[in-house]
Amino acid sequence: MSYPNIEPLRRKLHGLQDWSALKHEYGAKGIDRLIAALDRQIDRTTATIRRLPVDKTMAMREPDDIRTIRGLRPRGPRRLWDSFDAKKYADRVEGALLGRFAGCTLGAPVEFWPVPKMEALAKENGMAFPPLDYWKYVPEPYEKRYGVSPRELYTRDKMNGVPVDDDITYTLLGLLIAEDSGPDFTVNDVGAAWLKYLPHACTAEDVALKNLKRGVPAMKAGAIDNPFCEWIGADIRSDPWGYLAPGLPEKAADMAWHDAYISHRRQGIYGEMYFSAVIAAAFAVDDPVEALEIGLTEIPRDCETAKAVRWALKQAPKIRNYKQARKAADEYRKGMSGVHTILNAMLTIWGITMHGTDFSRVIGEVVAMGQDNDCTAATAGSIVGAVVGRAGIPKHWYKRFNNTVYTYMIKRTKFRIDDVVKRFGRQAVRVFGSM
Repeated sequence: MSYPNIEPLRRKLHGLQDWSALKHEYGAKGIDRLIAALDRQIDRTTATIRRLPVDKTMAMREPDDIRTIRGLRPRGPRRLWDSFDAKKYADRVEGALLGRFAGCTLGAPVEFWPVPKMEALAKENGMAFPPLDYWKYVPEPYEKRYGVSPRELYTRDKMNGVPVDDDITYTLLGLLIAEDSGPDFTVNDVGAAWLKYLPHACTAEDVALKNLKRGVPAMKAGAIDNPFCEWIGADIRSDPWGYLAPGLPEKAADMAWHDAYISHRRQGIYGEMYFSAVIAAAFAVDDPVEALEIGLTEIPRDCETAKAVRWALKQAPKIRNYKQARKAADEYRKGMSGVHTILNAMLTIWGITMHGTDFSRVIGEVVAMGQDNDCTAATAGSIVGAVVGRAGIPKHWYKRFNNTVYTYMIKRTKFRIDDVVKRFGRQAVRVFGSM
C-alpha cells in the first residue's frame, strides 16, 4: 500500500516560488493576490481531507482505549517474574540504561542522515561501518543539540557524560512521573509532569504540550490538531515502563498506554506499548528475539503495528545487513514518513535479529540503517542491555559517561547514573508491591 504521492505538488510549489521571484524582479503586479488565492485553496483542501471518514472496520481493530486494546490482544505470559529479584534487576537495569544511552549517543550526530553520507563519514573518520565505536569526528562540532550539548560531545574523545537528547530526557521523565505519582499514575498525572518538567517538545509532543499549556485536558491533548499521532514520539518513551515493571510485560504496557495517550493514537500508542512490553520481558529472558515475540502479546493482534512486527520477524532470516534492512523497510509502505512508528520498529527489530546479544554490532547496524536512528539504536540498545546486563556491554561504550547524564528538563538538567539505577529500583519495588 503506497501513500498518496505529493512529490509532484512539492515540485510545482518550488516552481511557483521561483517564477514568483523572477516576475517580482521584473516588476510584475498581482503576484501576492494569486498566491493568497492558492493559499486559501490549500486550506480548503486540507480541511476537506481532515473531514474524510475513516475506515470503520479498521478503526474497530485499532482502538485507542486501554480496555478494548486488552480485549484484542493474543494470549501472552502477562507476568514472567513472580517476585522482584533485586540483584538480577540491578545488573540488568544498568545494562539497559547504558545500552540506551550508548545507542542514542552513537546515532544522534547522524540522525536522519542518508546511508551513503554516513558511509562517507566513516571513511573520513577511518572507522568501520557499521560503526563499532563512537564517531571520532562529526561535522559542525560546536552546534548545540537542543540548545545544550555541542555536537562534538557525542564523539569518542570529546565526550564527558551522556549528552542531551530527547530520547534520554523522556526516559528520565518517566522515572520522575513514577516518583511523583506512583505506579498507578494517570494520563492527567503525565500532563502535570509535562507542564512541570518539559520546556519544549517536537511533533506530536509539541502539539500535546501546547494544548496542555492552553488549558486542554490531558485526555484530549493528543487528539487536537495532531497529524503526528502515529509517529515515533511515544515509542521513544517506552523504556522507563519496562524498567519499572521488569518481567511484567502487561504492567509495562499498561503504564505505556497512560503515557502514550497524552500525545498519540493508534500505531503511536501501540508502538510504545509494544516496546515497553519487550523491554519488560527482556529482564526475564536470555534471548532478545524472544522478548520481541512476547511484546506482540500486549497489543491488538490485527493492528498495523502487530502486522508489521510479525512481517519483520518472518523476513528476518533474509535480512543480512543494514542495506537490505533499509530497502525492505522502505518498500513495506512506500511513502511512509521516516519518523513513523512502524518503519522504525522494523529497523530496530532487524538489528536485534541479525546480531542477538552482540551489543556493539546491534547498535552499529541499526544506526547504519538510517531514518530516526538515534531512537532506533537507543531502543535496540535498551533491549539488548536488559538481556546481557552491564557485563555484556563493552566498556568503551560507557567509559566516558563519567556517571553523568544531561537533560533539558526544567530544574532537572543533570543526573548521576548510579543514582538513576537505584531510583528505578526503588520504583520497581513499588510496582511489584502494587500488583
